[in-house]
Amino acid sequence: MRATLVLTVIGPDRTGLVESVSDRIAAAGGNWEESRMARLAGQFAGILLVTVDAARADALVGSLRGLEAAGLHVTVQSTSRGAPAPGHHVRLEVNGQDRPGIIRDVSRVLAERGLNVEELESEVKSAAMSGEHMFWARARLFAPTGADLGELRARLEKLSGELMVDLSAE
Repeated sequence: MRATLVLTVIGPDRTGLVESVSDRIAAAGGNWEESRMARLAGQFAGILLVTVDAARADALVGSLRGLEAAGLHVTVQSTSRGAPAPGHHVRLEVNGQDRPGIIRDVSRVLAERGLNVEELESEVKSAAMSGEHMFWARARLFAPTGADLGELRARLEKLSGELMVDLSAE
């Protein structure tokens, strides 16, 4: 029987962090199945899905906790894979002039319409010509069966006259 673990890791960025985590997973016979990782403001942060023989899960967790001495904070959540809900995936891209609250406003519209945010990337960049701060976000959403993407697009575009929205089914 396999245990399914979701790990989060965060600590000051340095060479070798991914190797140190992956080495401990491999040593326990674990399988690194999925991950999202990034360097943000000098910190390395990641979330990953690992499966390991249930009898070795506690040893793996103990080994990963040993990385805290090197400054890498690791949290572990045991989980199980549930049956997928009916619906489909949607790709969302939003960009426009930066202002406080864009993520709050967009996520509120999504939640009100029953869409779940499964992945989200965002950043603020300087516009090429004007140097203005421009907000950019890309998300992978799960939409329930029957979700009206046209209505969703219209509602998101109403958030700001300058917010551009691109929605596409996957």
